[in-house]
Amino acid sequence: MTEKKSRRQANQKRVVIFFLKTMGFFFLFFLFGFLALFIYVAKDLPRPEKFTEKSSIESTKIYDRTGEILLYEMYGEEKREIVSLDKVPNHLKHAVLTAEDINFYKHFGVDFKAIIRATLANLKLMKPTQGASTISQQLIRSSFLSREKTLKRKVREIILTLELERKYSKDQILEFYLNQVPFGSNAYGVQAASQTYFQKEILDINLEEAALLASLIQSPSYLSPYGEHKEELFKRKNFILGRMAKNRFITDKESEDAKKTEIVFSKILQPIRAPHFVMYIREYLEKRYGEGFIRKKGLKIYTSLDWELQKEAEKIIKEKAKNNEAYGAFNAALTAINPQNGEILVMVGSVNFFGEPYPKNCVPGENCLFEPYPNVTLRGRQPGSAFKPFVYATAFKKGFNDKVIVIDEPTNFGTINNPYTPRNFDGLFRGPVTLRQSLAQSLNVPSVKVLANLAGLTDSIQTAKDLGITTLINPPSFYGLPLVLGGGEVKLLEMVSAYGVFATDGLRSPPISILKITDSAGNILEKKNNTPKRVLDPSVAQLITDVLSDNKSRSPIFGQNSPMYFSNHQVAAKTGTTDSYRDGWIVGYTPSFVAGVWVGNNDNTPMLNEPGIVLAGPIWRAFMEKNFEKGF
Repeated sequence: MTEKKSRRQANQKRVVIFFLKTMGFFFLFFLFGFLALFIYVAKDLPRPEKFTEKSSIESTKIYDRTGEILLYEMYGEEKREIVSLDKVPNHLKHAVLTAEDINFYKHFGVDFKAIIRATLANLKLMKPTQGASTISQQLIRSSFLSREKTLKRKVREIILTLELERKYSKDQILEFYLNQVPFGSNAYGVQAASQTYFQKEILDINLEEAALLASLIQSPSYLSPYGEHKEELFKRKNFILGRMAKNRFITDKESEDAKKTEIVFSKILQPIRAPHFVMYIREYLEKRYGEGFIRKKGLKIYTSLDWELQKEAEKIIKEKAKNNEAYGAFNAALTAINPQNGEILVMVGSVNFFGEPYPKNCVPGENCLFEPYPNVTLRGRQPGSAFKPFVYATAFKKGFNDKVIVIDEPTNFGTINNPYTPRNFDGLFRGPVTLRQSLAQSLNVPSVKVLANLAGLTDSIQTAKDLGITTLINPPSFYGLPLVLGGGEVKLLEMVSAYGVFATDGLRSPPISILKITDSAGNILEKKNNTPKRVLDPSVAQLITDVLSDNKSRSPIFGQNSPMYFSNHQVAAKTGTTDSYRDGWIVGYTPSFVAGVWVGNNDNTPMLNEPGIVLAGPIWRAFMEKNFEKGF
């Protein structure tokens, strides 16, 4: 038994030794493999000390449709001023650490806890919403590496990050980062950002300004104070202030006080033409190519904008909208397209992109009658009766025609306990009316009957979607019968594009803002053009156009010489006014041109009791007259 036990122990020992040797072999194999990979990847890595060496940069230029008018130059010159870390206030350092890398002073360049946390969060949401790159990794990536998402690039990033952490102290790395990180508007580094947005030295910025600069790092163009997502910028600023309090960098009271304090931004100093349109183009470019690429590669962007028409539109908006202030309307927007190909010819997103908010100390998104930067052509607003043509088109698709009779009379479309009794604008009822009269005169009660009894809610929403309206995303029951009177939010640009389907006898060409993009060598990167798609029967589109251009039929409400009537041109047009006079609209078209105007207030404050024809009509009329002078 003893001999057998000895042999068994010897065999077990041999197995253990074999296992250990095998494991050792594989360990050495992977170690040498990793070292070989390290040497291969690291052999041509740049030196980390090259942070102050600047490569040649070619700016990206945005032109009008002729290629002769420069609308904007992106990153033509980096604004940067190096400052030492001791010149950066602690509240900015803490805000950046809170926003980008709270464990910066604890890890060695790569934060594995953050990687695990982000991975779990992304798996939970089934999409990549969180990242885990440290400040050191961000610095290396922006300085030396491309944007390609490959294993080799990630390995290079990690290796160089470890080298950076070995060679430099944490304070030195943070100083490099704060002097290099982009903040948008051509500002690189905290000093340039502070001067650009606040006209202050970085040492002088306060807590809320520091949190806002830290907010911009995540997406400097998307969150630009001069762009479309200002509210999201302020939400992120407040989130960072809350996290700073939680991390004991500031007190809860300091955090709450900073959230409530107004931030005043400097005006944009760089020359820019058609600013709302340019920002619309810029956002696309940065999503498509990335900020770093367009900053360096010298792209040339040839847009669809007609600069001569744009200038006329901006001038008319400023002059005519001033008259509307007496009626309590402080903002206006206008856009125009060529319906034959979808090209956006004009985009004026507010009365004055460079103007001052009104009232002066208003809080954005809450009590600002006028904000200069938001592009209202891209914002959801209720269209009032300007939505009616989609419902009537649906009824016509189902075989009804403009001679069908509906009764204009007091009607409760709800229940006794929950009544819905719409009224016409003038409070009168006309008895039997044709669908032509009902649409041309924008009668509300007959229009609700058309939706309820002839067109149908679901099918009317589908018609609007077919014509290009993307904002009606809720179930049909969410909108109900008020939809025909403008109960669902739409965007002015999409409304103008959708009316373009009527102008082209049922063919849809989605909006196009860019005609061509070339690189610095003239190679074409993109070339845009539309292939029109039939989305509406020609007879239906033609009937809508015939009704909307029928001056005799609309005269009982609008008069013989309304802004919609042109003696020498057949122009189809429809107005809209929302409940409580919060929005005024007019959209009109010829076969080759569609233009729409919105008037109102950014914060939804009601205007005085005047319809869209009174406030939006004169702006649209003056613009259309200019277009006819130019041959459209």
